[in-house]
This record gives sequence, C-alpha cells and structure tokens, in this order.
Amino acid sequence: MRGIKPLLEQVDITLNPGDKIGLIGANGAGKSSLFAMLRGELHPDQGEIDFPAKWRMAYVAQETPPLERAALDYAIDGDITLRKLEAELSRLEGEPETTENGIAIGEMYSALADADAYTVQSRGEQLLLGLGFSLDQMQQPVASFSGGWRMRLNLAQALMCPSDLLLLDEPTNHLDLDAIIWLEDWLKRYPGTLIIISHDRDFLDEVVNVVAHIDERKLKRYSGNYSSFERQRAAQMILAAGALEKQTRKRAHLESFVNRFKAQASKARQAQSRMKALAKMEELAPLRAAAEFSFEFREPLSAPNPLLVMEDVDAGYKIENEETGDITHKSIVNGINFSLQIGQRIGLLGVNGAGKSTLIKTIAGELMPLTGDATLGKGLNIGYFAQHQVEMLRHDESPLWHLSKIAPTVREQELRNFLGGFNFPGNMVTSSIRPFSGGEKARLALALIVWQRPNLLLLDEPTNHLDLETREALTEALAQFEGTLVVVSHDRHLLRATTDQFIIVADGKLQPFDGDLDDYKDWLFQTKLGKGTTVLPAAGKENKTDFPVASPVAPTAAAVAPVADRKDQKRQAAEDRQRLATLRKPLEQKVKRLDEQIAKRNAQKAEVDAKLGESSIYDAANKAKLKQLLADQSFFTKDLGQLEAEWLELQEQLEALA
Repeated sequence: MRGIKPLLEQVDITLNPGDKIGLIGANGAGKSSLFAMLRGELHPDQGEIDFPAKWRMAYVAQETPPLERAALDYAIDGDITLRKLEAELSRLEGEPETTENGIAIGEMYSALADADAYTVQSRGEQLLLGLGFSLDQMQQPVASFSGGWRMRLNLAQALMCPSDLLLLDEPTNHLDLDAIIWLEDWLKRYPGTLIIISHDRDFLDEVVNVVAHIDERKLKRYSGNYSSFERQRAAQMILAAGALEKQTRKRAHLESFVNRFKAQASKARQAQSRMKALAKMEELAPLRAAAEFSFEFREPLSAPNPLLVMEDVDAGYKIENEETGDITHKSIVNGINFSLQIGQRIGLLGVNGAGKSTLIKTIAGELMPLTGDATLGKGLNIGYFAQHQVEMLRHDESPLWHLSKIAPTVREQELRNFLGGFNFPGNMVTSSIRPFSGGEKARLALALIVWQRPNLLLLDEPTNHLDLETREALTEALAQFEGTLVVVSHDRHLLRATTDQFIIVADGKLQPFDGDLDDYKDWLFQTKLGKGTTVLPAAGKENKTDFPVASPVAPTAAAVAPVADRKDQKRQAAEDRQRLATLRKPLEQKVKRLDEQIAKRNAQKAEVDAKLGESSIYDAANKAKLKQLLADQSFFTKDLGQLEAEWLELQEQLEALA
C-alpha cells in the first residue's frame, strides 16, 4: 500500500529458480513498489514474500555519487564479496608476519582465486565495452559522466555482482540499440532468476519465459514471453466477456422472477430462494484491457522533392577555446553525400557514439555542416523530436499554454480537443507540467510536433520513457504517417513496423545497410561486441539454491543424440518461422499503407467523377474548373494504377514467402 491506496491485494504467485520474469502493468500499478518489497525497503501490510534466505540479490542503484573513482573500478565494486576479500588481504599483509598470519594470507589468496579475482579486470572491461564504454572512458572518473552514462555504470555494477536473483527496472531506458542487443544476449546466459520491468516488447520477447502481470491490484503469472502473454490475455478477455454476458442474463432472469412473484404467497418460497441466489452470486468484473490510447499524424504539408541534398558534408561540432577564443572543428561523420526523397522511411543504425544524433541534428539544422553544402527543398517542414526537445518544455506552464504558443489564433476549445486526443484530459490540460512523468512530457512534445503537420519527421530515440501502450500508439501512427521519416530508435518493434530501409553510420561514414535488424545484430557481434556476452559474474556460474534438486544421472551418448537432434530441428524450425515472420512484417506494413492510400485515392477520384457527372460543369463559365477536374481525374487514375501495381507486387512477394 502506498498512502491510502492499496497497490496489490490477495496476491498469491509462485516464481521458480531460473525463471526469467517480465513484470508488466500500467504506470502506477505497483511494479516498482513490488521491487521495493523484494529489496526489503517496503513491507507488505499482510501476507509474506518468501525466497531462500541464502539467495544473493543484485539490483541497479538509482543514485550515482559524483566520485573521482575510475569507471572500471566503480563497476567492479559491484562484486562486494570480492572487494571485502581484497580489503581483508590488504589488512593481513599490513600486519607483522606470523605463522597464523601467513596461513590466513594463504587462505585469502585461495578465496580470491575462487572468486575469480584474477579475471575481474577483463570481465569488467568486457561488461563496460558491451554497454558502450571505450577503453579510455573506463579510466575516467565517474563524476565526469552524464546521468544516462552513470546509470549504465550502475547497471554494470549489478551485472558484476554474483547473484541468484537479479532485479532490473527499465534497464534499456538509457541504452541504445547496440547496448540493448548486448544486454539481451548477456541476460539469456545469466544462470540465476531474473525479474525485469521493461516497456520494450522485443527485449521482453527475447529474454523472458514468464510474464507477471499487475492489473486491478492482482498479480497473475503467464507462461511464455510477452507476445505469448498478449495472446493469452486476449483469449481470456473473450472468455471473460462471454461469462459476464451469461451471468448478466441469469441475473436478469432471477430478478424478473423475484419482481413478479415475491408478493404471491404460493410463490413466496421460490422467490426467497432466488433472492438468496442473487445475493450469493459473485459479481464478475469485466476483464478490461488497458485503456487504449491512439493518435494519428495530420496530413503533412506539400513537400518538395528531393526534401534535402547533402554534398561532401562533414558533420560535427565547433569547439571554442575559452582562453584564446580559437575555434576547432570536431568532425564525427565525414564525406556525406545524401539526398532524401519524398516517402522514404529510413531507420538510422550505428553503434553508440558513431554519430547518429550528430547527423540528425545536422539534417534538422541544429548543427551547421563543418564543410560541404546542405540544401533544403522549398516548403520543407521538419518535425524534430529528441530528448533535449522534451527537456526544453517550460515546466511551470501547461500543455494548453505550450500549444497556444505555436497556434495563437486557434480557438481554445479546438486546442483542448486536440490535446485530449493525446491523453491530456480535463484539468490536466491546464496544469503545470512540472509533476508530469517523463512519458507524459514526451507525449506533449510529440503532440506539439503533430500539430505543425511536418512533411519530414526526424526522431531521435522517441520511445524513451514511453510505456508499452504509448509506444504502440506511436508505432501505429508512424506506420500511417504519409510524409518522410528518418528515425533513430532502440525499439526494434517500432523500427520494423515503420521503416523500410536502413542506413548505417560506421567508421565516420554514412552508407546504405543492405539487411534487416537480424543482419545488424550479426554484424554487431562480428565487429563490435565480440565475446562480451559470455562474461558472467564469477560466482554466477554456480547458482546454489535451497530448493531440492534430483540427483543427476549421466545419460548415455546414444540417448543424447536423438534428443539433441530433435532440439536442433525444433530450434531450426522456430528460427525459420521467426525469419519468415521478420521478412513478412515490413511487406505487410507496406500493404497496409498502400490499402489506406488506395482507399484515399479512390475516394478522391469518386468525388471528382461525381462532379464531372454534373451537367452544369460543362457550361462555358466553368471552363477553368472543368480543366482542373479533368487534370485531377487523370492524376488520380494514374496514381491509382501505380499504387495497385505496387500492391499486386507486394502480394506476390508475400505469397512467395508463405
């Protein structure tokens, strides 16, 4: 219970050693409070939370003191037992030499060897490399890093800590795609029990095998990953709706009987019986999905083609020397030759620090090219979303104030209606945004962009702080956006659903990436991430628990072979299905967009045909209007032909994949 509001009631759930559990639920449902109870920081008002007393728990600290300690040493500090052994050895070696002292020192060296003290430096380096740190950064003091990078250091500490139970609360929030892919692989190999809160559905699908869902103050366990949970939940909702309807009909019949016969002596006993049945009937609550939130981008303003052209551009930063005033150039991406055409939907890939955000800022005009020319098309209207855009919102002002600043001549009711569509209802629309969550502020920044009807959207990590529901709404809106899109995101579900080509920033160059996100993952492990995922906490290799385990029996080689073959076959079949699904997804999204475009063009053509069917249009006075209608009819007919040809081609590709 927080304050007077109970978060969980009569919860009874069992989680097993080795489970990898995704803890999900709406914002404010109690996920973080449950974590606090597991850590012993909150205590249940009644009932108990039990797990083996000897289990070692690791979790990510929320605060990072501005230490002068090197980042690598700080990460290794996560192995508390190892640090205690090192401190004890240092104490013993500082004492006078005696036989007892020598024995104790020998025992301490043995204990340090058991704790893998002699590999701890390389393990720490591999962890930090996987999380995006360079070797040089590892030697820099913790105090020199920004908040997001300090959270990565805290995550590294938790992963360094030998543990039987690992609690991770939104671990991907401060990571980019390459670090998330690394963490995903690391967690798959983690041998202990994992409970993770996350709004990244692809991440959950890859890592978890159990979902614990908080809803209506209840906690329910589902076997399988997040996609499996969604399917099970949908089936339950259908069943619950049927049960509720059946109960409603039964209640109506009982009430009808009681109302008709309770005054008749001959039927009094039966009426009493039915009244008791009504009283005993448990009220079935409808199983509700989270309140759906959706929005759509307004039709973009007419766009130039190409939208922009960059010729021999070097993108980077100008750095001014405070003492001398001299300006030096720090080039990040060099020799960019790039043009952006109407309707392109580009996902921008690249490891952390490669220059993705620098490129986006240069396209947006927030950074000027260091060399070369960037030419913008006339009529280009850019909608640019990045985290610093959210931070620039005026915290003392309301959503309505922010929108009225960019639409001063629009009626207030129209602005209120628009903001209501972004889940800013009632008093919230006129309240200061200071207490808003990160997700609510991000939603407001998106609303301000949508209002301006951009024909080019530049999105740099748009899903940070957004919950699953809002991410899904953004994904659907972007899939239907009729303008041009360039997006950097660590949310692979969003990338798959909204982009149809990738370009990559690597080694200071911008180049096409001929492949999908699975190919990008393979490329990362071949080039950047190496074997870092195999480096697990020292004592994590043997996760001892107090649960009974059956005595192991060594199977014969003959018995093992067919089982292994079957497993390989099943895994291969699953991989093939996943590969086909991945190939089909962008095609299906394109078909969906084409369906919508064809429907729109058909409606426009039908309207023109209807006007041409009116005899008055052929009067001499309407000559100019007739000429325009005939031109429109020709354009719509030609465009429909092209759209339908593309639709047929995509259908053939889908059939080939089937």
